Order: sequence, then C-alpha cells, then structure tokens
Amino acid sequence: QVQLVESGGGLVQAGASLRLSCAASGHTFRSYAMGWFRQAPGKEREFVATKSWSSSATYYADSVKGRFTISRNNAMNTVYLQMNNLKPEDTAIYYCAATRKNGIVVVPTLYDSWGQGTQVTVSS
Repeated sequence: QVQLVESGGGLVQAGASLRLSCAASGHTFRSYAMGWFRQAPGKEREFVATKSWSSSATYYADSVKGRFTISRNNAMNTVYLQMNNLKPEDTAIYYCAATRKNGIVVVPTLYDSWGQGTQVTVSS
C-alpha cells in the first residue's frame, strides 16, 4: 500500500479555483490508479475523478465534468485535482485514494489506500 497526504484545501468564494495535491509515499506509485472522492456533511462519500495508471485514462463525475481536472506526476509521486469555477455544492472534505486495479475505478470500496482528507469550503 501507499501512504497518501492531501493538501491545498481552503475557503474560497464561488467562482474561484483551488488545486488539491496528494503526495504518495512508496516507489510503486506509477502502478496505482488514483482517484478523488468527496464527502459533504450528512452525505455519503462520492466519486469525483479518477486517472488510471496504464493508459492515463480519466473519468469524472457529471457534477464536476468540465470544471475539474485530475492529473498526476509520477516522478513527483503526486496526483492533483484542479478545481475551477467552484460552487457552494462543491463544499466537502476531499480525499485522494489509490488502487492497484487497472482501468477506470469509481467505487470507493475498490480503493486500497486513502488519505486523511482536506476541507474545501465554497461560500456563495
């Protein structure tokens, strides 16, 4: 397993941008598909975006498509989530996760490792 540490959250106004980072330990990072999930108060954890390790394919939740971009730098063992045009409904704790499974993985229970989360709050 890899250890994951998120950063970059904060309090912003609607329409602003944030970039979340997720630093991974371990030298097998490039063998993991990476995902971002979020959990708002009183709600279940939901899928946001994922990037496979083999083909670098990406997939997004409909709610963030066109606004969020997932990317990874294998040399830096880091995955990013660029979030543009943020909306109040994006307010949540954001988690990055890693899985050995190949392809597009959107189910949280299929991920092996999780970070501690970073808070994103968007005011209207």
